Amino acid sequence: MSDALALDLARLQFAFTISFHIIFPAITIGLASYLAVLEGLWLYRKDTVYRDLYHFWSKVFAVNFGMGVVSGLVMAYQFGTNWSFFSEFAGSITGPLLTYEVLTAFFLEAGFLGIMLFGWNRVGPGLHFFSTVVVAIGTLISTFWILASNSWMQTPQGHEIIDGVVVPVNWFEVIFNPSFPYRLLHMSVAAFLATALFVGASAAWHLLRRRDNPAVKKMFSMAMWMLIVVAPIQALIGDAHGLNTLEHQPAKVAAMEGHWGGDEHAAGEGVPMILFGWPDMEAETTRFAVEIPRLASLILTHSWDGAIAGLKDFPAEDRPNVPVVFWSFRVMVGLGLLMIALGGYALWQRWRGRLYDHPWLLRFALVMGPAGLVAILAGWYTTEVGRQPWVVYGLLRTADAVSPHPPGQLALSLSLFVLVYLFVFGAGIAYMLRLVRKGPVISEGEREAHGGPGQYRQPMRPLSAVEDDDGDAGHPQPHTRS
Repeated sequence: MSDALALDLARLQFAFTISFHIIFPAITIGLASYLAVLEGLWLYRKDTVYRDLYHFWSKVFAVNFGMGVVSGLVMAYQFGTNWSFFSEFAGSITGPLLTYEVLTAFFLEAGFLGIMLFGWNRVGPGLHFFSTVVVAIGTLISTFWILASNSWMQTPQGHEIIDGVVVPVNWFEVIFNPSFPYRLLHMSVAAFLATALFVGASAAWHLLRRRDNPAVKKMFSMAMWMLIVVAPIQALIGDAHGLNTLEHQPAKVAAMEGHWGGDEHAAGEGVPMILFGWPDMEAETTRFAVEIPRLASLILTHSWDGAIAGLKDFPAEDRPNVPVVFWSFRVMVGLGLLMIALGGYALWQRWRGRLYDHPWLLRFALVMGPAGLVAILAGWYTTEVGRQPWVVYGLLRTADAVSPHPPGQLALSLSLFVLVYLFVFGAGIAYMLRLVRKGPVISEGEREAHGGPGQYRQPMRPLSAVEDDDGDAGHPQPHTRS
């Protein structure tokens, strides 16, 4: 009993910390690329709106980047403290992959982040733009290595097991394992969508309050274009990812579909798509199911009567927690459909000339602000809970990977994590939202109209970007040097 409780507490602690962590890298990935686009457009078009947006979102990026780094440090320590047997078993693969991430991505970001944030008036426009692009590339490289490590845990290959531990024999196969391309694309695009929704909601908040300056309109327009173009692409990537998962992790797909198999459906009838229902793991059925006949077969096999493995085809001890996987998958897909709907609605209002003043569109965009992050969390719950009971699929069970800590110690550390995270990151998120509430500052005067990287503007410290009053936060203030 104590071993099972310790396992549940260790899993809960890891789930809590990584759920907090993932929201920051997701926004960092999207904002870094957004900033590179904004600065490139400013240099190309000389339209100060892009520069104003760059300075506004660079402050949000700086705060978000810092919280992502701090929350990420905890993850590395947990591998050694709570999951020591996993580190012993698979450390020869996961260790180097995470090291590559530090050496190639984090060092790259750290080397140019200072120039990007503080070098606006100290370096030339070319070098400053190059620094912003390098930071954006660094976030994508980081995504590459993290997803390579996680994907290997989902679909391991390129290794041998010698004396009870994994030994890499082909690094190309380790990195480019069967699920890696799909996971990399799916997560990267999800980060872009989450950022577009965050930016769009920020603009909608200001537009609803009649703060319709050119910078606010521009960022809302850019966010809505991103949605209508990228959200359908994400749906196609997700479909391909699902087919890959069906090939390599059929039990996970069966849980996602709530499909038990056995005598549920006669041969040749096809597998229905269950829109809603309640999977009952004891009775081995999905109760109160609302179905569309044959649709699951059509999506997963591209055939009306195609068969897929049901949960009854797998031993009970090898099945994941079906209700969690079933519902988290539906949350992710449902939010994805709402993203497409928001993009289409915005396109329609743009055609009607009501993009910036249609109240229902603006309210829709505002409500959808956190939807991208919620969808990312739901997607990760689907893939990680769906992998259970394995931590390295088919090789190492989660129960065999956990460190032998007493449940009391794990409960205490989890409680401390919850308290510290809610205080520290709650304050950080509140500050970041306060930055967003201030909105972008419109350039004024001849010097502002023609200034650029390396000209006139003083760099601002991100943590001094919000003033106590309601003045022009973020606007460069004159000062003297001693």
